[in-house]
This record gives sequence, structure tokens and C-alpha cells, in this order.
Amino acid sequence: MVPMTEADPPTQPPPLVAHVIHRLDVGGMENGLVNLINHMPPQRYRHAILCMTGYTGFARRLQREDVSLHALDKREGKDPAVHLRLWRLLRRLRPAIVHTRNLATLEAQATAALAGVRRRVHGEHGWNVGDLDGSGEGPRRMRRLLRPLVGQYIALSRHQMDYLTGAIGVPADRLNHICNGVDTGRFHPPQDRVAARAALPPGFAPPGTPVLGAVMRLQAVKAPEVLLQAFLGLLGQAPPGGEPRLVMVGDGPLLRDLRARLEAAGAAHLAWLPGARDDIPEILRALDVLVLPSLAEGICNTILEAMATGLPVIATRVGGNPDLIRDGQTGLLVPPGDAEALMVALERCLGDPAAARALGAAARAHTEQALSLEAMVQGYLAVYDRLMAG
Repeated sequence: MVPMTEADPPTQPPPLVAHVIHRLDVGGMENGLVNLINHMPPQRYRHAILCMTGYTGFARRLQREDVSLHALDKREGKDPAVHLRLWRLLRRLRPAIVHTRNLATLEAQATAALAGVRRRVHGEHGWNVGDLDGSGEGPRRMRRLLRPLVGQYIALSRHQMDYLTGAIGVPADRLNHICNGVDTGRFHPPQDRVAARAALPPGFAPPGTPVLGAVMRLQAVKAPEVLLQAFLGLLGQAPPGGEPRLVMVGDGPLLRDLRARLEAAGAAHLAWLPGARDDIPEILRALDVLVLPSLAEGICNTILEAMATGLPVIATRVGGNPDLIRDGQTGLLVPPGDAEALMVALERCLGDPAAARALGAAARAHTEQALSLEAMVQGYLAVYDRLMAG
């Protein structure tokens, strides 16, 4: 055996960050986590993803082979035993940092503390359909109760920053604002708008036909039925280019009902609802307008991706949407749950395609200047480094 010298010190692996999430599946928060891990320098931190329930094929988007995935198989509703399994896993992994996300995993802060993990981060990414603004007494009580256990908070939107400061009482020195970033290389405007339509079903949208789109999980908090109502209201108004087409990409519990409503309205041939897809960049480049009718949002990755693609975005004035969209400059904001206001905004974009394209160009420029993945990664690194130093 060759003796170790002062010139050959033992190499220590980078610190391990254990990311605790409810489930690794298609979703904005999950997409942001994958982007963070894929773009964080591997020599700085290692990563493990601990799913309270499980994970799907979405995990294939992880580009680093050293990321470990763990499913804790939590039962529906209360399942105290899952915290014992989490405690055992944390004792085995011995992470330097535990990073929980959203209310669904906040209780894991206590489990991590009991497992001896001293550095703990919690991120607030969005709201639940049963508590659209965090005002529910139960969630607020839970956040206040566990506040002493959280070393650093990360809020994606200014709305959540204000909530954590005012309603929860988080001190300023434990609060960080980090906006999601977008890969402007992967999401970019089409070179040929006609050729980009190849991402849609053959014959679905003839050249010149306006195509409205949405990419979201089809569940109540996203309010896809509001978009559907606004779309049906547009039919028969003969905007430039003829009757518009609707693309709604995403899976979820409302998919079947939305398809049935289109059939009942005799408009199924004007809409494409394919469920979940892996070719989102190509589909976005085939659209003319991106719509997000959500009742609540954190910082929406779909808005970022659409803006980077050069699309005008019509979104509701909730959560972090106003952080991303400058109303009338890089997109349009409408009240939540208001199909009439949404239809008016759509008419504005369809009635003046040149102005809509100008909104999209300004949105692309804004993402390049202020919403890069590099800025997001540096923000998270700063939080992790500060915890390690302290």
C-alpha cells in the first residue's frame, strides 16, 4: 500500500442535499427541481430525491446519473408510518441539507430534525386548491408551528414572500426570493412558423389558422374549464385566419370531462387534448397564444417556457404571475375565474396578430435578460452555501 502524503489528502464527496417532495411527476414544481439538479455543478452538491408517495417516468428527465430516487409509498390521507420510513432513510443517507417543498412535505422538517439533520430548507412554490392564498387557518397554523425548525425559506413569488413575512412571521434573514429560470436554448421561437405546425395532428390547423394553447395539469386549481368556456365563446366570431383551434396539453382528473364538453358543443374537431406529452418545446412553437387560467400559482414554469418561445401569454392575475408578466408589455393579465375577461383578451390577441407577436418578442427578451437558469441556480447555491458555512 502506498502511504498517503500531505500532497494527497483524502477526497470528500460533495455534500448531499435530500429534496423531499410529494411525488415526482409532471408538474411545475417538479420541473423546476429537475432543472435545478441538471444545471447545478456536480462538484458542488450531490442530490437525492425523496418522494413521499412515488415517482413516474418523469424521472427520466434527470440528466445526472448520481441522483438517487426513493419512494416512501405514503398512503392516501394521514400515514404516520411514512415518517418512520423517512427517518430511517435520512439516518441512512445522512444528508448535509434537507430541502422540503410546499405544505405537503412541511411536516418532514420535524422528521429531519429528529433524524439529526441540522441544515434544513423549505420552499414555497404554489398554493393548494383548498387554500388558494394561504389564508386557511389549518395550513397557516401548521406553517407557524414548524417555523422554528426551518433554517432558510425560499419563496418563488413576491406574493409568497409577503405571506411568509406577514402571516407566518418568518424573519427577513431566513427568507430568500428565488424565481424559477428557463432554458432559453431549449425553449426558443420557431425559425419557420409553418413548419412548426408539424407538432400538431395532420390537418388540425391549416396555415394561418390561429392556435390557442395551454400546458398544465388538468385539475381544479388550474381552471381549464374557464379556458374552454372562453374558447367556445370565440367560435363563430370569424377572427382573422378563421375559427381558432384549441390545444390543451396535460393529464389530470378533468381531462375526460373537458373532452365530453367539447363533444357536446360540437367543437371536438377544433380541439386537441392529447394528455401528457414529452415534446412540449415543439408544441409551444406551434402555438400563437399561450393561456394559463389558474386560480392560484407560484412561479409557473409553463409561463416561463412560453415567454422564452416568444409567445404572448394570457394569464390570471394571481400569485407569481404578475412577477413574470408585465401587463400590456410582455403579455396580458385577467381576473381569475372570469371567462368573459379571458375571451376579451383572446379577441385582442387574435384581432391584432402583429401586436400579439410584439408581446411575444418582448417576453422572449425579458426571459433572456432576467429569467435565466443560471440566475436560479446561483440563488439556490447561495442558500445552500450559507447553510453549510453556518
